[in-house]
Amino acid sequence: MPKGRPNTMNNYGVLLHELGLDEPLMTPLRERFLQPLMALLYPDCGGGRLDSHRAFVVKYAPGQDLELGCHYDNAELTLNVALGKVFTGGALYFGGLFQAPTALTEPLEVEHVVGQGVLHRGGQLHGARPLGTGERWNLVVWLRASAVRNSLCPMCCREPDLVDDEGFGDGFTREEPATVDVCVLT
Repeated sequence: MPKGRPNTMNNYGVLLHELGLDEPLMTPLRERFLQPLMALLYPDCGGGRLDSHRAFVVKYAPGQDLELGCHYDNAELTLNVALGKVFTGGALYFGGLFQAPTALTEPLEVEHVVGQGVLHRGGQLHGARPLGTGERWNLVVWLRASAVRNSLCPMCCREPDLVDDEGFGDGFTREEPATVDVCVLT
């Protein structure tokens, strides 16, 4: 089977599209559940116009990745779900938005709870404290809205030059997605 790294910072994990899980699992999850929720919670950063994603599982374990330095995601919004196993440590910490950097003097810390997830803006500075013991597996879904990123790249903060690509092409598309009608949801 093909095996790419989940992202540029994690060395251990798997891309869900490599397992054939994008169309049967992740796309319906994004379209039916995450997009309507994000339209209510994050309307100002593309929550109602999510049209692509990058989903992967990352693994933290002794002798492998133990922590993750402060960074921001290549996404408008991110879902991070603790899948297991038994572990101590490895809390998430959050600072300000990378577009408006401030010193991380007192970051907000969130402990992972197996079976629970955290939603945050992709541009939110964040990281993971060192794992204490055990193994921690997380499902991470980078949610993308081409209507937002086509005008301003979330990584370089410039207008992108679009080129044709296979699949989701890092979330940049030439077509405008449909907008979720929040009134229908409430």
